[in-house]
Amino acid sequence: MPLPTSRPTPSGGSGPDLPTATDSGTGVGAGSTGVGPSHMSPGEFRRCGHAVVDWIADYWQDLPSRPVTPPVTPGQVADRLPAQAPETGEDFGTLLQDLDTLILPGMAHWQHPGFLGFFPMTTSGPAVLAQMLTAGLNAQGMAWATNPAATELEQRVMDWLADLMALPDRFTRGGVIQDTASSAMLVALTAALWRRAGEQWRNHGSGPGYTVYTSTEANCSVHKAVRLSGLGDLQLRRIPVESHTQALRPDLLRQAVEADLSAGLTPVAAIATIGTTSTTAIDPLPAVADICRSHDVWLHVDGAYAGVAAICPELRWINDGLEHADSYSVNTHKWLLTGFECSPMWFADPAAVTQAMTVTQSYLREVTGDPRQAPDYRDWQIPLGRPFRALKLWFTLRWYGADGLRAHLRRGVELARIFADLVRGDDRFEVVAPSPFGLVCFRLRADCSVNAQLLKRLNAGGDILLSSTDVNGRFTLRMAAGGTATTADHIAHAWSRIRAEADRLTGTGHRSG
Repeated sequence: MPLPTSRPTPSGGSGPDLPTATDSGTGVGAGSTGVGPSHMSPGEFRRCGHAVVDWIADYWQDLPSRPVTPPVTPGQVADRLPAQAPETGEDFGTLLQDLDTLILPGMAHWQHPGFLGFFPMTTSGPAVLAQMLTAGLNAQGMAWATNPAATELEQRVMDWLADLMALPDRFTRGGVIQDTASSAMLVALTAALWRRAGEQWRNHGSGPGYTVYTSTEANCSVHKAVRLSGLGDLQLRRIPVESHTQALRPDLLRQAVEADLSAGLTPVAAIATIGTTSTTAIDPLPAVADICRSHDVWLHVDGAYAGVAAICPELRWINDGLEHADSYSVNTHKWLLTGFECSPMWFADPAAVTQAMTVTQSYLREVTGDPRQAPDYRDWQIPLGRPFRALKLWFTLRWYGADGLRAHLRRGVELARIFADLVRGDDRFEVVAPSPFGLVCFRLRADCSVNAQLLKRLNAGGDILLSSTDVNGRFTLRMAAGGTATTADHIAHAWSRIRAEADRLTGTGHRSG
């Protein structure tokens, strides 16, 4: 299907006039004197910036009228782009027009209210505006000396968030913002290896003797972290889960750890999950922590999706056992309106990660400080450089306040409850896993092939997007509420579409259970 070529008419007006190549006193990037390029002037930037804000506002406003996913085939977008970069600069109006005509028609719209297939990737006005400010400042926050305000703001907002989530006191002053939970996973595993083997690990590598434990339902980032750490696939132990809750079985974890110890191996780390990707299962942290403490195994808890739910007092039961964790990570860019990428992480003892990660060259001497006074966050992460991520979290926390954030989280939980009740009210369907947060896993009481066909038909319509997983070996559909713009009306529409497609597939109408 060809991409549309006309620019959609924005509902919010045309916005300010944009500078072009003929604007007096300005260029569009090309340097005609040989001295250097003609940069965007402050006046140009102001006019173009207004146009960008108008564009984003119009985009958000018009999203419900767009298809959730694009009707394109691989290579279709690339084929419409020039093979080489331009030799001379182009005006900003042309760039925005090409964004509309070449890029937007090939986008999957994660902010669409009908985007229900994956965990939400939420953003908000204050987060986007803070991201613009971050880009304008373009500060390097690798060390306190390179950006004191960025470092100290990050310390403070991480303590704010820990307090809002009622995290254990042991995480106070132990927070850092990673890019994603995948990076947090690798950093935690690196710290675990250091704590267990110190210089021996640093000098001789991971070797075949160290082992890592997680459930069969853990995120794939665990597997990737084990590979990248040098341990290898054979060192990862995948512990089976309980069939109803889909949570890790601690009895089998204990058996695996003790078997490895008997074989002369060294258990290093265990990864438990609060809200698994497949079904939002919650591993039994107290029991897992007890096993880890018994054998000096580092416990990292992955709360990427669901961890922020603890901001709501009625959901703080998910924190049970966190008081024994060595590290914990969540993604505020998933459910907490902060925009990608922003993954807060806490350490009970930051010394383990800084001792494992610190590498200081001569050119860093002048920006290396005393960690007892202020952290150099380059030693808490994989890259050397780091952006000013704390600014958008600061803006989001202050704009919404705790009450606003709780209202957003509670709406996601309520929308999931509404949807689950609708599913249970039709005896052709079943809910196949607990749904304490914003995700509902459900299926037709039919063969896996029929459920797969149902999902294909639903997603082909363009108005909603669902996804799938396997639960106890059965093809299962996933509906994830919690998007910034998703309301009860969108959930009702999704259920209407699901029932209609089920009618066509099964030849039966709605039947009350």
